[in-house]
Amino acid sequence: MSFSELNLFPLCLGGNVFGWTAGREDSFAVLDAYAEAGGNFVDTADVYSAWAPGHAGGESETIIGEWLDARGNRDRIVLATKVGMLGSRPGLSAKNVRLAVEDSLRRLRTDYIDLYWAHIDDADTPLEETLGVFGELIGEGKIRNIGASNYGPERLAEALDVSEREGLPRYGVLQQHYNLVERDYEGALRDVVAARGLTSTPYLGLARGFLTGKYRPGVEVDSPRAGAAARYLEEERGRRVLAALDEVAAAHDAVPATVALAWLAAQPTVAAPIASARNVEQLRPLLAVAELELTDDDLKLLDEASR
Repeated sequence: MSFSELNLFPLCLGGNVFGWTAGREDSFAVLDAYAEAGGNFVDTADVYSAWAPGHAGGESETIIGEWLDARGNRDRIVLATKVGMLGSRPGLSAKNVRLAVEDSLRRLRTDYIDLYWAHIDDADTPLEETLGVFGELIGEGKIRNIGASNYGPERLAEALDVSEREGLPRYGVLQQHYNLVERDYEGALRDVVAARGLTSTPYLGLARGFLTGKYRPGVEVDSPRAGAAARYLEEERGRRVLAALDEVAAAHDAVPATVALAWLAAQPTVAAPIASARNVEQLRPLLAVAELELTDDDLKLLDEASR
């Protein structure tokens, strides 16, 4: 089954916090709550959370694998992970991809991955080599669909051309940085995605937490991302976006995080935004995106505020 045919929940649960700011118990609770709400799309990477002191990468995959094994629900989850960015498994050479996928399968306690991402654009490896090994892995049943993460428009188009010319598997989905205050995607990259029939699953949909509305002038937030998120307050546009989010949220008896993700979900080419939660309390407003449908006036207000 191709990625576009999968019956995806409107929110993809990001696994970047599992094994980092969310320990095993909290991670299990978040995954349980997501699945109980009907969620079926979980995204992780082999590099999560190699940046944390004492971590080597693979921590998120390990926790997700333990959860899948404990709950016996592998067949109900669309499972995505990535290759190319882990320091001990860098790049997209055929050799590295083969080693990395076996590592991920072992940690995830599964024999197949529904969506395998090229986490980076590896300019040192020919696209034919990477797409070729992906094709072999699809033939072996180890992966089912492939996606491109962090590709620019020219290289994404080139990869699609290579697939068509050489008869190799084709990227069907893009994962890119996109949110209400960072809209660079809405140019050449989105044009390629739309013209070539791809979909997208944007990350950083809440702008490192800024679009949750918890960052306000004079408010201190205890979060590893607080510094990065608070910088949006320094811009007049950031404060304007918060005001628009507050207005739309009040009209729908919602919260800013839900509105921000609903705006993202309503954008052309977007299949499902990705968002993560350290605990069930953080997850609840993210899940609410499945029930919130913004009006044309809501979308216009948010669009104009964020320009």
